[in-house]
Amino acid sequence: MTPLGPHLTVFLREYLPHQRDMSVQTTDTYAYAFQLLVCFAAERCQTTPSALSIEQLDPALVLAFLAYLETERGNCARTRNSRLAALKTFFRFLEYRLPSCLEQARRIRAIPVKKTDDVLIAYLHREEIQALLDAPDPSSRSGIRDRAMLHLAYAGGLRVSELVGLRVDDLMLHPQAKIRVMGKGRRERVLPLWKETATTLRDWLKVRGESTSAALFLNARGDAMTRSGFEYILEEHVRAASAKQPSLAQKRISPHSLRHSCAMHTLQATGDIRKVALWLGHASLQSTEVYLRADPTEKLEIVASLVPPTLRRGQFRPPDKLLALLRAQP
Repeated sequence: MTPLGPHLTVFLREYLPHQRDMSVQTTDTYAYAFQLLVCFAAERCQTTPSALSIEQLDPALVLAFLAYLETERGNCARTRNSRLAALKTFFRFLEYRLPSCLEQARRIRAIPVKKTDDVLIAYLHREEIQALLDAPDPSSRSGIRDRAMLHLAYAGGLRVSELVGLRVDDLMLHPQAKIRVMGKGRRERVLPLWKETATTLRDWLKVRGESTSAALFLNARGDAMTRSGFEYILEEHVRAASAKQPSLAQKRISPHSLRHSCAMHTLQATGDIRKVALWLGHASLQSTEVYLRADPTEKLEIVASLVPPTLRRGQFRPPDKLLALLRAQP
């Protein structure tokens, strides 16, 4: 039996960042996928995560894990495919590192991705966003931090990996408040900040205190905030904000919902999809067109500019009884 831990450590700490030159955000995403996998596998195999072996991660267990993501965790097919991509990359790495696992790796890499529906994106309306931003308690340190994170995630349209990956030196408050973001595909962008967002960040920096971590946002232990930590915080404040906006309780809200909401509100304010793509850091407009389909404004303008066709009135004629009888015969 080949221990899983040493090979997974080399994969995350050497192979991805150095040989593949992947960004920190991508590496963190892969690490989170394996965190979910090893917890699931350890419970299924009745062992501890550190005692898992590579041979135990067979295709049957991987398929069961993918089903668990969709059924018990409620992940969509896109998230399921993303986790599967991380597993395939790891087993491609093992193919030349462990020839004895070659057949196992090929079988896992042969697992197909699931087709996804190109559905309309879900976003929050302005009054729902306002209720969520007002949910944290501004009189506590954690409330000040949470309010700053929620404001910045919405105003910047940040992915959760971008938010938790921010460093203190990425924030510039003078002469103009702005934030430097390292996005997907190692694309860097600088975003100006609203006065309200800059104020929440200044309040957080006053109470952040000294820390050995350079991360902008810290958890209760003084370490860098994690994506699962932010997901938990968001869930708590959504529950609190639902008392003020009951419509929030009927929606499934994730950190990406704040990014979608920023994009939709920016599109409605500017009417320019190119500005939305620039703000979100998309490499092409094709990724941004999904917001056009979700916004009926453009379609209403098209309807208003067209003259509807005139309909000619018809006269109803009852069907001939004899023909109806003949057509009914086998």
